[in-house]
Order: sequence, then C-alpha cells, then structure tokens
Amino acid sequence: MSSEKTAIKATYFSILGNTCLAIIKGFAGFFGNSYALIADAIESTTDIFASFLVLFGIKYSNRPADRNHPYGHGRAEPLITFLVVGFLITSATIIAYESIVNIQKPHGLPKPWTLIVLGVIIIWKEYSFRLVMKKSIETNSSSLKADAWHHRSDAITSVAAFIGITIALCMGKGYESADDWAALFASFFILYNSYLIFRPALGEIMDEHLYDDLIAEIRKVSGTVTGIIDTEKCYIRKVGMKFHVDLHAVVDGTISVKEGHDLAHNLKDTLQDQIPQLGNVLIHVEPDFYE
Repeated sequence: MSSEKTAIKATYFSILGNTCLAIIKGFAGFFGNSYALIADAIESTTDIFASFLVLFGIKYSNRPADRNHPYGHGRAEPLITFLVVGFLITSATIIAYESIVNIQKPHGLPKPWTLIVLGVIIIWKEYSFRLVMKKSIETNSSSLKADAWHHRSDAITSVAAFIGITIALCMGKGYESADDWAALFASFFILYNSYLIFRPALGEIMDEHLYDDLIAEIRKVSGTVTGIIDTEKCYIRKVGMKFHVDLHAVVDGTISVKEGHDLAHNLKDTLQDQIPQLGNVLIHVEPDFYE
C-alpha cells in the first residue's frame, strides 16, 4: 500500500472513531451529570473537523508536480497541521472556559457508571494514538502525526475526567466540581501538546536542519556507488511525505563530463531505490584530482 493510501486509511479511522466517541461522550456526560465528559465530547467534536482537514491536506499534498508547483504540493501538509493545532487550541480554550464556569456553579455528583464509559474511552483512544502515530512515522506525514496527538490529547482529557469523577464520588458532597478541575487541568495539557505539534511543522516550512539521521544514511548509500569518491554538502527539505535532497558528490576529476553525468544519474537512481522516502535528488558533481 502506498504512503498516501496508508495515511488516508488512518484518517478515515480517526474520523469514524471520533464521531462515535463524540456521541457516546455527549450522551454519557449529559445523563451521567459529568461536565468533564461533556468537555471531552466537545474536544472529540473538534477532532472530527480536524481529521477532515488532515484528510484534505494529505490528498492535496500528494497531487503530482505541475508547471506552477515543480516540487509538488507537499507544503500544504504543514499548513494543514497549523490549522489542526488551531483546532486543538480552540478546543482547549472552550474546555477551560466551560470548566471555570462549571466550577462556580453548584451541581450534583457524576453518576458512577460514567467511570466505565471513560475506562473504555481511554483504552480506545490510546490504541488509536499508537496506531495513527505508527502510520504517521511510516508515511512521514506531519499532519497525520498531529491527528495522532489529537487522540493522545483526548486520552489525557479522559484520564483527567476519570480521576476527577473518582475523587468526586469517593469524597462526596463538597467535591462535586472535582471533574471540572480535572477538565481544566487537561486543557493546559492540550495546549502544551499543541506546541509540540506546531514546532516541527514550523521547522518543515522554514527548511530547518532536522534530518541528521537521513543525511548519514544518504552518505552511507552514496559510498556504495562505484565511482563516487566522497560526498560533501547535503541539504534536505521535507515536502509533504517526501524528502528533497541537494547533494555534492566527489568524483575523479580526470573523467569526461559525460562520465560525471552518468555517475550522477547512477547515484540518484541508487539513492531513490535504497531510500524510498526520497523525492527529487539533485546531484552536483565535484572533481577530485589525484596527484
């Protein structure tokens, strides 16, 4: 299965899961008298729209290169990641506001059965996080990684709600707002996760040097190509799910231009074959003169 299909399949999984959980949390929060669960449902609802954005970004960023976009449309992916982060920040703000309002309002204790609902949700969201994160690593998708962190944030808010409801039920009257405090705490954790998602996406847009391991792999593969004496400069930029490379390759300075050209093509083909996540590879030939 191609990287694009893998990422799209993972996104559909997120959309379906978030839709089901938003409905379950909403009903459980309303009938179970848990404001933390209602806040959790709000976040799951924003997650649905965020996942649709991720789906659009993945499909658009994988459109082939054209005359106006010779490097393809991959830059759309980190831009979509910024929008997803915006959804996370919005949901955290809404949760924090609703929590503060509910803390000041007297209300009854949550129903004990809401803990069972939350336990199932926590297990499912952690599983969803691990699955989608694995797919984001396989596909080099920054927006899919953001979607995975949505699942982890959802799991964290559910854990906070579970702790808050447990405190409220165990301590009884006077601790009814414990789940609201838990939701407030979770909102700050969501904001922190938003930064963790935003930072690498910003680096991707700015062509920040982030790929030392990949550079080392490129140099290692280059050293196996007959006629390539050494490599010098190696610059990498991530565009969507692919990495574009500018590489300086050192060859025998006494060979002809055509031989140097053929070596460069051979090196490019070898790199793209051995490292599938590479997109365009531009080889600059440097002469090495023997005495």
